[in-house]
Amino acid sequence: MKEVVEYIVKSLVSDKEAVTITEAEENGEIVIKVNVAEEDMGKVIGHKGKIAQSIRTIVKSISSRQNKRVFVKFGDKE
Repeated sequence: MKEVVEYIVKSLVSDKEAVTITEAEENGEIVIKVNVAEEDMGKVIGHKGKIAQSIRTIVKSISSRQNKRVFVKFGDKE
């Protein structure tokens, strides 16, 4: 799952070296946290959050096949 998110995000940003993606399990749910350079955050979130929502939809589709609950969070905010 993490690899899919990483591929999509790195395809969108200018500074590929600044991309960090972590995956953690919390209460039986997988949380994928995405951090990018500040100037690239708008590219990942998109206008009105449409790109971020699309990434979440792709992850949800993949995770439902594996019977897992996966959440994607963007930026440092919890």
